[in-house]
Amino acid sequence: MDQALIQFMPIILLVVIFWFFIFRPQQKRAKEHQAMLNAIKRNDTIVTTGGLVGKVTKSVDGEDLEVEISSGVKVKIVRSMVADVRSKPEPVNDNK
Repeated sequence: MDQALIQFMPIILLVVIFWFFIFRPQQKRAKEHQAMLNAIKRNDTIVTTGGLVGKVTKSVDGEDLEVEISSGVKVKIVRSMVADVRSKPEPVNDNK
């Protein structure tokens, strides 16, 4: 019995290493990405997985977003295809 446990110890050790260095960080990134997708609102500037940059003109609780990619050009995209949400620039205050 003791010999069998010693034989399986390297396999158990590899599973633990994979869990802490690969699976946990991947799950954390997936949760952060989902939270980012849920927080998208109107006037946010987004980048899609295809590389398009645009401003959200219509955001409803569901799958689709309406994004303006150029002046007067609006497209409908699936919310899960958003790769990044860029923050809106703060206005410059010269009265300091």
